[in-house]
Amino acid sequence: MGVFVGIDVAKGKVDVAIGAIDEPFEVPNDESGVMKLASQLKTLSPALVVMEATGGYERLMARGLAEAGLPVRVVNPRQVRDFARATGRLAKTDALDARVLAAFAEACHLEARPLPDEQTEALAFLVARRRQLVDMRTAEKNRIDKAPKELREQIKAHIAWLDKAIGRADDEMDALIRRSPIYREFDERIRVIPGVGPQTSRILIACLPELGKLDRKQIAALVGVAPMNRDSGTHRGARRTWGGRAAIRCVLYMAAVAAVRCNNSVLRPFYDRLRAAGKTKKVALTACIHKLLIIINAMARTGQPWTPVPSPA
Repeated sequence: MGVFVGIDVAKGKVDVAIGAIDEPFEVPNDESGVMKLASQLKTLSPALVVMEATGGYERLMARGLAEAGLPVRVVNPRQVRDFARATGRLAKTDALDARVLAAFAEACHLEARPLPDEQTEALAFLVARRRQLVDMRTAEKNRIDKAPKELREQIKAHIAWLDKAIGRADDEMDALIRRSPIYREFDERIRVIPGVGPQTSRILIACLPELGKLDRKQIAALVGVAPMNRDSGTHRGARRTWGGRAAIRCVLYMAAVAAVRCNNSVLRPFYDRLRAAGKTKKVALTACIHKLLIIINAMARTGQPWTPVPSPA
């Protein structure tokens, strides 16, 4: 098996550690740096090249190395920080971080994962931008009542501008989805599920490319809706969900609430059974989120349409 390569990414440069022991080196985080590093690493046939998600600065390097035929994985920074603390690596520099990444990949036996294509990245950017615009609109609506009268018209004008910007973002996302036969087919299939709307579909397409590629336990753990045990000795604690992708959980929560309210023939009876068994509303809704995710994952994997449960005669 080849060596594991850790890359700590910054805006202008990256630190590269070939293995967890060798002295790291720097290359520019630009096209020339990608070409130079790809040429060097191809001679080593590494088992994996791993880097953290850094808000977009890693995209050029990750895509360039993947297109050069190298196995690449972008990982969650929190997992790497936890690994560093667990192994006593408390000091932090860019070079040390690159070594930690290489050690993390080797210790956890990580494997390469496909990177999102340009269309998926563009959709994910629009999803994030729409969320920013909605947050700004919410902030403006919250402050308008307390603002001086002379500023209220200005705030109202800004809210109107934000409304139009959000609408434009929705139109651009829909256009991107329509241009892709795969995305369009998936969007049309899951939008039939009562409670699932356009925003749910957009976020799932953009932020959960693993749909249909993982089993039910893996996808639930990835999103953060799998109940985690909290047992020690004879104590049996309440199961809780934790971690995962918050944006997806939020949109699935809203979809589950809508599904229960509109009498989704699968989720509403499921919710009612849990409530009748004494579960709280929050626990019952969390279970509905989990069930909805499993259904969508199965539909993505098999290509089967939504099958509602017929009403009893």
